[in-house]
Amino acid sequence: MKLKQYLVLSLAVATMATSFQACRPKGASSAVTGDAAQRTYIPPGQYDEFYNFASGGFSGQMSVYGLPSGRLFRVIPVFSVDPEKGWGFSEETKPMLQTSHGFVPWDDLHHIESSFTDGMPDGKWMFANSNNTPRLARINLQTFRTDEIIEIPNTGGNHCSPFTTENSEYVIAATRFSVPPDGPDSDVPIDSYKENFKGHISFVSVDKESGEFDIAFQLKTPGLNFDLSSAGKGISNGWLFLSCYNSEQAHSLLEVNASKNDKDFILAINWKKAEEYFKAGRGTKQTNVRYAHNRWDEHTHSAKHEMKTEVTVLDIADFEDLAYLLPCPKSPHGSDVSPTGEYIVASGKLAALIPVFSFEKLQNAINNKDFEREPYVGIPVVKYESALHGEVEKPGLGPLHTEFDDKGNAYTSFFVSSEIVKWDIKTLEVLDRQPTFYSVGHLMVAGGNAKNPYGKYLVAYNKITKDRFLPTGPELCHAAQLFDISGDKMELLLDFPTIGEPHYAQALPADLLMEKSLQIYDINANKHPYKTNGEAEAKVVREGNIVRVYMTTIRSHITPDVIEGIQMGDEVYFHVTNLEQDWDMPHGFAIKGANNSELLVMPGETTTLKWVPDRVGIFPFYCTDFCSALHQEMSGYVRVSPKGSSTPIKYYTGESTPTT
Repeated sequence: MKLKQYLVLSLAVATMATSFQACRPKGASSAVTGDAAQRTYIPPGQYDEFYNFASGGFSGQMSVYGLPSGRLFRVIPVFSVDPEKGWGFSEETKPMLQTSHGFVPWDDLHHIESSFTDGMPDGKWMFANSNNTPRLARINLQTFRTDEIIEIPNTGGNHCSPFTTENSEYVIAATRFSVPPDGPDSDVPIDSYKENFKGHISFVSVDKESGEFDIAFQLKTPGLNFDLSSAGKGISNGWLFLSCYNSEQAHSLLEVNASKNDKDFILAINWKKAEEYFKAGRGTKQTNVRYAHNRWDEHTHSAKHEMKTEVTVLDIADFEDLAYLLPCPKSPHGSDVSPTGEYIVASGKLAALIPVFSFEKLQNAINNKDFEREPYVGIPVVKYESALHGEVEKPGLGPLHTEFDDKGNAYTSFFVSSEIVKWDIKTLEVLDRQPTFYSVGHLMVAGGNAKNPYGKYLVAYNKITKDRFLPTGPELCHAAQLFDISGDKMELLLDFPTIGEPHYAQALPADLLMEKSLQIYDINANKHPYKTNGEAEAKVVREGNIVRVYMTTIRSHITPDVIEGIQMGDEVYFHVTNLEQDWDMPHGFAIKGANNSELLVMPGETTTLKWVPDRVGIFPFYCTDFCSALHQEMSGYVRVSPKGSSTPIKYYTGESTPTT
């Protein structure tokens, strides 16, 4: 078989990786094109061409940069608490991080993908996955905030996610670590993996207007580990292609035991057919699951958390026309579909070739039942040559991920040989290669996963930086490298450091988002239950041992700024309303000894900080976000007395007669 002739240098390649990662390629000092500074410089007051959204990996957040400048604009908190913005600390945002395991303050945000209409980014939402405690998130591209997080049941390691269908009918989430299905029967010996561990592919529907998530159905599979996926587009719309590894179904020392077979697979799913079966009631209701669904309400500026207990599951073993396996080099990472939908690129992490499959040939093979003699765990295996368009031969070592430009070219990242390789999708001819510094993981072409890529720029996300930046102790930043791909040859323009460890990214044209970006929250539309409608309504109210401070902020004072009558044992809630109606005029709030974070309150918004004083005394509070020439004066005091004190509740701002 042709596949075997080139397959995997395996352990030899893996061993070579260590030397490649540490080497500085020859000519590195002259690798940058001569006018790179001019082509990446954005003069003061002018804008970048693209928004670049990048996952933060172990930071749990999403970062927003400009291209071509590489300037960092914002870090959007998603799965991890963020004290800068009060995410996960304010009473309004705490519910967003609730799960079936309770409040989870951190996660590993690996991948992101834009919402699509007809295969093109529509500028509505960005989707994100959490790899540790399996969840999906939806980020609003008007507010650049996380609007929704849903937990994924029956799943361990939500790595193969959050890839969407051509019109974002569904966001796909597939398990990285196969596990027994949720419920009381999940207490099984780990060495019973082959009998009891299962994979699940979740189809999470997206409402076209609100964007709201709902787990429509799950497909139960044998105990494979899913890495990445791409939905078909154009002629392959209605299909889904997932890379899967550990065909050995090993459960220990996977480095060795999950690399014994000479091949793994791409799993091709006819999701339109699965949807038909689901709508026809062919699935099974599983009612022993528990998963969180958390939604942000823009009217109340608050999150709501609920637990759900049911999901519909279709076992692919019960259907003959849902799933097919394509053999590919072992341990595949990327499974990437070309802009026309005709070609599927499979990237084995240890391979020295890239197989490219044809959707048309795949359909012919399925129709003709051109399968291997033995199915794999009940799934038909399409003969390799029957679906193969061809192989990119000797492109490099360790292909990971492929994206496409607007001229019929593909670009693949090579981790082991530390380079980006450009090749022709149809002829499979290698056209160019450029070194990366060092050990590139994912790459991103602007619009490179869309039906009509924008092209022009490619960004390589590198795992190792070594000598690229000033040293900062044992840990160095991860980095991105910007290439201009508008010509025949790729040109390195810029290195820039990144937040966390980006695994994947998206680039959207600036004009797709700029006019939609929200500037203020209309204070008249604020429906927060503890909103204060102006300084005259500011007050302090005792409800037993709960004290509510209805507080306002405006340049350059806080109302009230003197509060007395708080006692030990009280729970104090500062409900802070920002009265400003001017763009880029947030106010902060912090009080001495609070064991959470500051608040950062946008114009027209109400946000709450909970404070439980731990001692008697006088506690200063102040605005933490510089807002005016008299920002330093924007402060106040709280007096805390012993429990049972006769000191009454009293509050004022600049008044000679306080309100009692």
